[in-house]
Parts: sequence; structure tokens; C-alpha cells
Amino acid sequence: MKLMSDYEVTLVNDNNSRSSTYGDIYRRQEFYVRFKGPEETPFKGGLWKVHVELPDQYPYKSPSIGFVNRIFHPNIDEISGSVCLDVINQTWSPMFDMINIFEVFLPQLLRYPNPTDPLNGEAAALLMRDPKTYDIKVKEYVSKYATKDAADEAGEDEDSESEMSSVGDFDSGDEEPAGQMEV
Repeated sequence: MKLMSDYEVTLVNDNNSRSSTYGDIYRRQEFYVRFKGPEETPFKGGLWKVHVELPDQYPYKSPSIGFVNRIFHPNIDEISGSVCLDVINQTWSPMFDMINIFEVFLPQLLRYPNPTDPLNGEAAALLMRDPKTYDIKVKEYVSKYATKDAADEAGEDEDSESEMSSVGDFDSGDEEPAGQMEV
């Protein structure tokens, strides 16, 4: 059995922030995989951090897959990174595994986008209207968002939501109001 040795896998909430082996993946439910854009596509040279979450019923239920750093593609939501791919979302089989996802399904999705079933309407419309301009925009995104540094930094501010301030944080009681409201 071939292992995912060609991929850097990082466990989520792993205090050591070390890369892991394929066997470690099945002991954890959530991890990141570094995914390279396929050759002979406008995604070539790109590096994405892909978030993978395995449900308790895996491999009988499909994993949740999402790009963490931005990608311009009709079947991938630009903001959330969600992937629209039938084989993952609807026709999953326990015969599939992570190797299939990262060596077949995702590369095929990037090679052959389906603009008739988009998650990113702008990318779909551009691909159908002007494929050359679509390729240029994909390459711009690759150079801006799919670098090693971008992949390293992607998702690091995810828990900032829990650190966001609330209105109560501003009521210290010992400060003068900025102005008076007239009634």
C-alpha cells in the first residue's frame, strides 16, 4: 500500500507542529495536507494548505475537504474553500482513501473544472466567457495566494473569532463619554 509520503501532513491542534506519517492520520480526526497544483495547468507551481476532517464513520462517510488559502476555481468557494466535487460529496465509496483525493480527485478537478455547477460564479462565468483571461486570473491567484509563505500563514487567524471583542469590553465605567446626546 502506497503511503502519503509525497505530502506534508500537519495535525490540527498538534502542539509539536510536526509533520506526521500516514498512520498518524487515522488516530486523529483533523489535519492539513499541503497540495501542489498539477503540472500543465494554470495552477502549476501553487501550494495550498487543504484542511481535511474525517467523520467518525470514515471511510464509510466522506471526509470534509477545504482549501485554506485562496484559489480561483469554479468549483471551489473562494472564501470558505469548500470543494464541490461529486465523488467526495455524493458518490463517495469506502474503497476511496486520501491517496485518491490528493492524487486523482483534486488534480482532476483543477484540470477539468465544471463551470455548469459552480461554487464560484465569477470564476465559472469567466471560464465560459474567456478561458484565456480565466487562466491569467488563476495564475495571479497562484502567485499571490498559493506560495509557500501563503500556505504557511493560511488559517493562522482562524481562532481570532473567539478573540473578537464584544460591546461589553468597552464599558469600563471609569472613562468619560465621547459626547453627549441631546434629546
